[in-house]
Amino acid sequence: MSFDTLGLSAALLRAVSEQGYTEPTPIQRQAIPVILKGRDIMAGAQTGTGKTAGFTLPLLQRLSTASQPNGQNNGGRPVRALILVPTRELAAQVQESVRTYGKHLPLQSTVVYGGMNIKPQIDRLRKGVDILVATPGRLLDHAGQRTVNLSKVEILVLDEADRMLDMGFIRDIRRIISQLPAQRQTLMFSATFPDEIKRLADDILKSPERIQVARQNTAAEGVSHVIHPVDHSRKRELLTHLIESGNWQQVLVFTSKKHGANRLVQQLNKSGITATAIHGDKSQSQRTRALADFKRNKFQVLVGTNVASRGLDIDQLPHVVNYELPDVPEDYIHRIGRTGRAGNEGAAVSLVAANEMGLLRDIERLLQRDLPKVVIPGYEPDPRIQSLPQQNKGNPSRGGNKNGARRGNNNAYHGKRNANAGRSRAYQ
Repeated sequence: MSFDTLGLSAALLRAVSEQGYTEPTPIQRQAIPVILKGRDIMAGAQTGTGKTAGFTLPLLQRLSTASQPNGQNNGGRPVRALILVPTRELAAQVQESVRTYGKHLPLQSTVVYGGMNIKPQIDRLRKGVDILVATPGRLLDHAGQRTVNLSKVEILVLDEADRMLDMGFIRDIRRIISQLPAQRQTLMFSATFPDEIKRLADDILKSPERIQVARQNTAAEGVSHVIHPVDHSRKRELLTHLIESGNWQQVLVFTSKKHGANRLVQQLNKSGITATAIHGDKSQSQRTRALADFKRNKFQVLVGTNVASRGLDIDQLPHVVNYELPDVPEDYIHRIGRTGRAGNEGAAVSLVAANEMGLLRDIERLLQRDLPKVVIPGYEPDPRIQSLPQQNKGNPSRGGNKNGARRGNNNAYHGKRNANAGRSRAYQ
């Protein structure tokens, strides 16, 4: 199947072709025709499946072919489509997708999120936009200052709804929805569907079409998994060994704490491995620059906390390393979703100390399978410390082509749980 069979306009097909894409992904094949019909959808899709283009393309077409509504937004055109996302990085990437695919259409868009000066955002909103991409906290700031009018929204998109639940945004989302017209099209995308997300869907979706392109709580296909048991005190040495012996040129490494990420970056740089960090204590400009430098291969290693587990679009990233396992097992899926995207191969490597056994069991229970455990010679855990079960000695897993994962089908893709914690400014 090609994109020209999905009912998209010539202007959109031209934009897709200019990006070099010819074959839609499964989520795009299923979602685009349904959205074009005006139906609500509840879609289960892992990251890297092409879901951003899956809702951006039909959203652009519906807005470009529908008549302009009456009424104005602070003297300009009203906001007609609202896309809510959990993080700044994802907001910027979704906005880029909107611009890329809408380049041949007479539609205006902008993005608003925290960590940036609000005044330029206000100025842009006053000029009027058709499509607004936003994080919940900053959007409520604008609503409170009456710098945005949501009364004319025709299409609402909730992207990565489960992540917004994890970050405590559900109350904010409900407040935002209360300001929208009752008659609208609503599109919900989520990698997992915990009970509170299901309740939200029941409240805001009208006879939705249910789309599931991958079984819930499963890791992306094409990703190899390996657990390397190691004493906590030797994790940094083992990580350095894996990078150097495997000639890994691009590695995303996850730590649990921001100060731990900074310390690891310093240690890696001293070892001659170029590294930089991305986490909530970094300014938005610092985070954007770190990601851009990593994509340009200025750094071999990008070390991040869970702020990097969603929304980072890194083409053909071959390796993701869990330097420390996440406290919430679902975050393992989100972390490793940075590799093995859209048909590419990838490797998920976890360095696991004895005190992380319980976290590992939770992850394996979620995945419904045991993950292979390989002890690296020279880095055997101290036998006096409780060791992991089913350990086997062997060589480190290279997880695919050392020069980077191969390009798969030519698809368009972009694209600690505490629900009572309140919204976290660090993520907005």
